[in-house]
Amino acid sequence: MQPVEAEADADALDRTRQIVAAAYELLDEAGLEGLTIRAVLNRTCLARRAFYDRFAGKDDLVLAVFADTLRLAATFFGEQVRALPDPMARLHHIVTGIVLGRGSIDDSATGRGDRRGAALSREHLRLAEARPAELQKAVSPLIDLIADQLSDGIRVGQVREAPVHWMAMLVYNLVSTTVHTELLSEEAAHRDPQRRQQLAEEIWEFCRRAIAA
Repeated sequence: MQPVEAEADADALDRTRQIVAAAYELLDEAGLEGLTIRAVLNRTCLARRAFYDRFAGKDDLVLAVFADTLRLAATFFGEQVRALPDPMARLHHIVTGIVLGRGSIDDSATGRGDRRGAALSREHLRLAEARPAELQKAVSPLIDLIADQLSDGIRVGQVREAPVHWMAMLVYNLVSTTVHTELLSEEAAHRDPQRRQQLAEEIWEFCRRAIAA
């Protein structure tokens, strides 16, 4: 790759990151209603063409936010579970961590964080019908991480024999659906950490019983 091309690619990637970062901020501040293309352009001081060079519209931007969020979450959990002693312990950490909201860009239990989470929950449900293939690609890093632990669990006899990707999808869908429901119910109220902790353990116990050898 020529130096000029490499510089242009770096500039394009930097603009994409600026746009996605602005989307996070707008979702934190005003939820889904605050995330408009005009607001993103005002926040980034980019031209409209710079946005449409990277995204076909708002849905593409939201999918990019999902992809960035779940890629970071998968990296975060992957690093955390690396030193844990066995696959079931690693799965427990991942499942409860997702329910508790760990691994996100801002996992503090603030009203602003809840506003973003509720907005993304609504979009997740909508995009699952409108853009299923793209949404599946966005969530794949976290599903792949779960699948890796399940594969290890099968090898050591902790997890029952079954198609690994199918089990990973079941675990992810159960956990994500529960989290979306909780975020929407908490949108108008503060999060109850004790209730969320109890829910995390209940969801894990359900998953453990379903996958255990």
